[in-house]
Amino acid sequence: QVQLVESGGGLVQPGGSLRLSCVASGRIFRVRDMGWYRQAPGKQRELVATITSGGRINYTESVKGRFTISRDNAENTVYLQMNSLKPEDTAVYSCNADLMPFGSIRYTWHWGRGTQVTVSS
Repeated sequence: QVQLVESGGGLVQPGGSLRLSCVASGRIFRVRDMGWYRQAPGKQRELVATITSGGRINYTESVKGRFTISRDNAENTVYLQMNSLKPEDTAVYSCNADLMPFGSIRYTWHWGRGTQVTVSS
């Protein structure tokens, strides 16, 4: 059974920083793309950042220059360093991974349950 578990969310003041982590665990053969998404109350889920196994990165425009995505391929972990946080960054942040479990011949997308990030004074 493959699981993705996020951590690092919390309450932070505007201008503050948080670092999110997401670990993919279980019988995993290989991981391709990993990413972070967020969903604010009453809004659709949106992409925040993605990173390929080779390190190619994509950010949504609103977080460029403030957020940094990175990954540890050996640990099947993806990180999101969030700086200069704004109230509009408040959302549930979820990670996903395109991976191939052992015993499978296909890559499939898996999601974590999310971690709450609240930016408020």
